[in-house]
Amino acid sequence: MSEVKEYIYDEYDIVVVGAGHAGVEAALSGARMGKKTALLTINLDGIALLSCNPNIGGTGKGHLVREIDALGGEMGLNIDKTFIQSRMLNTSKGPAVHSLRVQADKRRYHEEIKKVLENEPNLELKMAEVVDVLIEDNKVVGVKSVTGAIFKAKAVILATGTYLGGRIFIGELNYSSGPDGLKPSIELAENLRKDFPMRRMKTGTPARIHKDSVDYTTMVIQEGDKEIIPFSFLNQDKEYDIVQEPCYLTYTTEAAHKVIRENIHRSAMFTGEIEGIGPRYCPSIEDKVTRFADRTEHQVFIEPEGLSTKEMYVQGVSSSLPEEIQLEIYHNIIGLENCKIMRTAYAIEYDSIDSLVLKLNLEHKDIENLFFAGQINGSSGYEEAAAQGLMAGINAVLNIDGKEPFILDRSESYIGVLIDDLVTKGTNEPYRMMTSRAEYRLTLRQDNADLRLTEKGYKLGLATKERYDKFIEKNTSVQNELSRLEEIKINPTSDNNSILEKLGSSPLKTSVTLSELIRRPELNYENTIIFDKDRPELKREIRLQVETEIKYEGYIKKQMAQIEQFKKLENKKIDDVDFTKVSGLSNEAKSKLISLAPESVGQASRITGISPADINVLLIYLEQRRRGMSK
Repeated sequence: MSEVKEYIYDEYDIVVVGAGHAGVEAALSGARMGKKTALLTINLDGIALLSCNPNIGGTGKGHLVREIDALGGEMGLNIDKTFIQSRMLNTSKGPAVHSLRVQADKRRYHEEIKKVLENEPNLELKMAEVVDVLIEDNKVVGVKSVTGAIFKAKAVILATGTYLGGRIFIGELNYSSGPDGLKPSIELAENLRKDFPMRRMKTGTPARIHKDSVDYTTMVIQEGDKEIIPFSFLNQDKEYDIVQEPCYLTYTTEAAHKVIRENIHRSAMFTGEIEGIGPRYCPSIEDKVTRFADRTEHQVFIEPEGLSTKEMYVQGVSSSLPEEIQLEIYHNIIGLENCKIMRTAYAIEYDSIDSLVLKLNLEHKDIENLFFAGQINGSSGYEEAAAQGLMAGINAVLNIDGKEPFILDRSESYIGVLIDDLVTKGTNEPYRMMTSRAEYRLTLRQDNADLRLTEKGYKLGLATKERYDKFIEKNTSVQNELSRLEEIKINPTSDNNSILEKLGSSPLKTSVTLSELIRRPELNYENTIIFDKDRPELKREIRLQVETEIKYEGYIKKQMAQIEQFKKLENKKIDDVDFTKVSGLSNEAKSKLISLAPESVGQASRITGISPADINVLLIYLEQRRRGMSK
């Protein structure tokens, strides 16, 4: 084959490689912050593809979507345009773990995102397969495509998803491919391996079956919520009058499990064919049957992929077994006895970097202006990818402008938890965001993401004036209502005590404020209106915010005190420390600190293998150096 001639295609401020959920947010944030940006993708039909599950949000992930939206990102706005069912999860629990999850119209989600990209000033969308990243003197200068085109750039963001070195596994069959049969990125993977230590990760997806081949009469219908709550804070006042598509709950059977056990030796995940480690929290059906051998059934959800298709997603039954075995398993799931498979389930293996080589701004520690976002960093999921893409895009702009990086810490956002976990602790398996990972989740609720982050997004020039004004209005309304409720006194009259008795609450002995009354477990903001005849009409989100702030005031104050202590360590920066000369540090601590180069004492404290004693030694050393007692 003749050698391809290289030529300069154009020059850009930022080039983003890959147009999945990370690449989309990275490119949009760069362009919206005023930089000439190019978004390059192997296939324009793969933009923002929901290649696995056809939904956005869920436990922990819904928080990320809200935070992306609050900062001025696109994911929340787009899913609000294209959802076909909406449900708020964990409503029986406290507000810290409430998470919105919606079913997406897969095709429309892609189409609407593509429209946004095509109409964005400063952004050029191009179908181009990038095969190499160009680096000179430890600084990125651009990328090269398979056609020989050189895209010069001041910053490059790699958001390659599961395409990088992608390989599909179905039983004994395996071949190079990206998700959904799209072209993989093989040459780029080979070139990156020359310069970066890479690792293999794995994920998978279940079969898609024909809607008309399912017996829904044997399943439990899962309807959407009657009150639709949008993801985007810009849409909180919008009324949604749509007919929501139902999902269905069914179960595997012992017969299905028997088929799996008898054929487990043919699963690519159990034969050793797959090198990569799969996601612990999204196991294949083979994993579940093997790990939980005593279980006679596992939940299966049948979910629509969109309004323009009859494909149904079989959540809970991802597999890398041979096609004929998959069919036998599915036919032993209640309601799927006669199902027709339209797309076969598969596992996909792909390349990722060791995320410990990244700074907190997602820039490579040794290569200036080279950023990484999404599954190439070892994360899983659309939401985790989008969050990283947004932050990489923002920081690429700030780097180009010579400004300080934009870092969200663990006390400020789930995004901060996600990135800190990846670059400080690393991961040997696809990382998934969960509420349990956030130490300060009571203050990092999905309902207050705008109050936490919109002002930051506005100062960056990413959140719009409209968004900022809505934030100011909401914050003012919440604070005014909290103050008003503190001023209203409820006296222990016979009439008031009679009302309280009807509400299942104990009588008053002394006067209390209305806030104190609402704090009682059996009472809430809504049912205490009888004591508050002049209550102003407030939006639902304001009422929810007010009640949460009142109900959890004590816990929130305690958490804020913890955050204050956390901030002290985060603000103690580590600059130019020769850790070999810090006496008292364990040898493991010295090795880890030299290798990972944490930016603060707080970050150092979260590195695996560094003990509280090591942190105390480091704090003493830094204080002595500050006083001029040590160098």
